[in-house]
Order: sequence, then structure tokens, then C-alpha cells
Amino acid sequence: MEEPIIDVTEVRVLSRYILEFTFETGESKVLDVEPLLKGPIFDELRRDYRLFKQVRADQEAGTITWPNGADISPRTLYRRSRDVVPHAS
Repeated sequence: MEEPIIDVTEVRVLSRYILEFTFETGESKVLDVEPLLKGPIFDELRRDYRLFKQVRADQEAGTITWPNGADISPRTLYRRSRDVVPHAS
């Protein structure tokens, strides 16, 4: 049985290629997406970090997208990301 698709509702850049996602479940997770940036559509994102930082959560698509049309499957993002570690107080 295929795992369900859990939409991304928010994204923010934490540091170079490391993104924090909020999913429709309310979970916050973190992922270094650099290993996923393969193929011609991602070449520009790897070359131009300013363009990479323009990532946004596309509510209609349920995933993250960039101005050049690149996106990554929300299923891949959810499966590969890890829970955010809370800060010690």
C-alpha cells in the first residue's frame, strides 16, 4: 500500500539547502534538500542561492516550488525529513 501524501503548508530556509517544513498534520520537520537537487531543472537552484531561497509552499500543489518551476514531491519531503529538535531551555 502506498503511503498517503501529506501536504506542505509552510517552508522556511534555515541555512544552505536546509529547509524546515510544516505539514498539514501540524508536524514541523527539517531536511537538507541538496541531495534531491538533481537534474536540469535544479541546476539553476544549485548555481544561484538567491533563487534557491525563493522557495515557497504552494498551497494548490501541496508542496514546495521555486520561481523556475522546480518542485519536490511532498511524499519525498515527508519521508526523508526529520522531526525538529526542540531547543533546550
